[in-house]
Amino acid sequence: MWSPWRSAYVSEANEREPDADESIFTALLHEEQDEQNLILWRGEHVFVIMNRHPYNSGHLLILPYREVTQYDALTPAEQQGLAAALDRCVGWLREALSPDGFNMGMNLGRAAGAGIPEHLHAHIVPRWDGDTNFMPATADTKVLPEDLQTTYDKLRTAMSPEARDSTKRGAEASSE
Repeated sequence: MWSPWRSAYVSEANEREPDADESIFTALLHEEQDEQNLILWRGEHVFVIMNRHPYNSGHLLILPYREVTQYDALTPAEQQGLAAALDRCVGWLREALSPDGFNMGMNLGRAAGAGIPEHLHAHIVPRWDGDTNFMPATADTKVLPEDLQTTYDKLRTAMSPEARDSTKRGAEASSE
């Protein structure tokens, strides 16, 4: 899959130097401005954030709090938390956006396409019948039907009250 628009996202992430020892995702967590940073949910071992440069509306990322580069470096609890969060995200996306399908996966390492390889993350991309078009290939442009804040608000509405509250209270508030 060719996605030339990702270069701006990767450059932006690499230019931001909050702390040489932390990823952009960890830096966003520490800011504790979840709505501005598009953090939807904080669980015990993982959190969910919207992709700021999505392939499609509702493109979510699930990350462990701990920065690791490889899946087998996750603890069993982190692996279970990631799987449980994947299930939650699918439910929220179905409720909020009614997609026809999903792409899910991880790009582990720069050679595999990871734009931010130092912090493992799983992608969930909602898909709709007929959502592919020629714009990215011919005009380096993506067509999204709504802005990120509108999608964020729809997802927050679709989340259970307990899940919405967990983000407000912080990482220790909810378990997977």
